[in-house]
Amino acid sequence: MDILTFLPQFGNVFMTILAFVVALSVIVAVHEYGHYIVGRWSGIKAEVFSLGFGPVLYSRIDRHGTRWQLAALPFGGFVKFLGDSDAASGKDGAAMSQLPPERLRQTMHGAPLWARTATVAAGPVFNFVLSILIFSAVMMTGGKTADPLTVGALKPLPVEGITLEPGDQVLAIEGQSLPDVAGGEVYDDLIDGLPMEPLLSYEIERDGRRQEALGPQLMPPLISGLAPQSAAFAADLRAGDVITSVNDMPVVAFSQLKDVVEGSNGAPLALSMWRPGGETYDVTITPRRVDEPQPEGGFQTQWRIGIAGGMAFEPATERLGLFEAMGDAVGQTGEIIQSSLSGLYHMVTGAISSCNMSGPIGIAQVSGAMASQGAQSFVWFIAVLSTAVGLLNLFPVPVLDGGHLVFYAYEAVTGRPPSERALRILMSVGLTLVLSLMLFALFNDIFCP
Repeated sequence: MDILTFLPQFGNVFMTILAFVVALSVIVAVHEYGHYIVGRWSGIKAEVFSLGFGPVLYSRIDRHGTRWQLAALPFGGFVKFLGDSDAASGKDGAAMSQLPPERLRQTMHGAPLWARTATVAAGPVFNFVLSILIFSAVMMTGGKTADPLTVGALKPLPVEGITLEPGDQVLAIEGQSLPDVAGGEVYDDLIDGLPMEPLLSYEIERDGRRQEALGPQLMPPLISGLAPQSAAFAADLRAGDVITSVNDMPVVAFSQLKDVVEGSNGAPLALSMWRPGGETYDVTITPRRVDEPQPEGGFQTQWRIGIAGGMAFEPATERLGLFEAMGDAVGQTGEIIQSSLSGLYHMVTGAISSCNMSGPIGIAQVSGAMASQGAQSFVWFIAVLSTAVGLLNLFPVPVLDGGHLVFYAYEAVTGRPPSERALRILMSVGLTLVLSLMLFALFNDIFCP
């Protein structure tokens, strides 16, 4: 057996682990920094800021007396405040009994309620802020589609006779006027009404003159992106590939491909592919059942191979303003939160499969897949995962930030914190719930199709 045959697989595994560690480390660092900096601003002293667990690889003490350390196991982190017995902010009663009154104010357990609440809430809030900043930066970098729709760059396609050129303003296709891009109108009706031909007649404006040009289907069966852990990703399909036929039936529009996949009922599909440069190849791919969130709420189960379509050309873009990008980014973050909560609810009620919940192995695989599709895809994934981590930490489960906030709400209402015995019991229950959830998600990673 030639050991060299394992090198590509080893390289893929290494890159998957590296991408997962990088993504998790960024998210954890931001989350814990939120606890640290808001705690410091509110008068609570942090003794240790650790990225990772286990043996310490590197550490230094800053001018505030906080030890910053990098540990060997890069799968989390913590901030240990003065008076804490452990990384979970348990109370060190013996140590606190030795502190003078002015030092008690610097502990998490001796600080005013408002300071403790702000410090605990800051972790998830910083995760949401990170997501919004990343989404905003990506949106501003990409810009928004210019209005009227203008050809930026034509994508490679196996179609001859195209006379459409970069810079052309598209006014109509096959006599159908284009929807208003600025008004946010969708192109569904236009696309559905186009003839199923590889070349179409475009009415354009070029150099100030209206004229006709021949162009490709607006939405050809072109792969613009791949979903991680999908059948297409596993089959090594790539962005830029064009599907020319399915089961020996020629396809010229993405809608044709979509109809065949959705109607396959999971039966294998024989695809003929064209790759930029002229390479052709055949591949058989089996659609997978996917529970998709719907705009009106809820989920719909469909058969999918895991590819995203796109226009036959890159549309010209114009600059997206900071405040517009921030508004869109807030909306994107809100959609992720809403979709996550809806998904959890539908899994609990049995409306969708519990296999939609991924554990560390699944998240690592997605990390590697997104990293393989480019820096922008990977950074976008970090933003999505950061929102998910922030939301998870707000769940009212003891040992999570949300559980601590529930305790503080109880204290605000009753005027006293829960008893030490009640806290110990609740923290044990919370830890059991979290570990059970992690094991369940890990089971999904291993046994779900």
